[in-house]
Amino acid sequence: MNNSSVSAGMGDVAKGFAALGHPRRLEILQHLLLERSCCCGQVVARLDLAQSTVSQHLRVLVDAGLVKQAAQGQKSLFTVELAAFEQLQAELARLSACCVEKA
Repeated sequence: MNNSSVSAGMGDVAKGFAALGHPRRLEILQHLLLERSCCCGQVVARLDLAQSTVSQHLRVLVDAGLVKQAAQGQKSLFTVELAAFEQLQAELARLSACCVEKA
């Protein structure tokens, strides 16, 4: 299968799953879910990571559509995009159903 046969929607799904493939990004997501929203500095303080590391991970999550970024004065506020997780969950359920049908 070549790249031109992959639908845009599946590309977005793959990007979302790829973004979840790093343990630190999962920790960041968990923190964002617990806090509802926060700035990069709050994640840095909570997870004891370098600010540049957190910023890179947040950028991956934003680019994948899993996290929203909004300007709040001099800072950026990050929140989890729940609709994106619902889309990933639905796709995973669809794939799982295919596996069950084949078994």
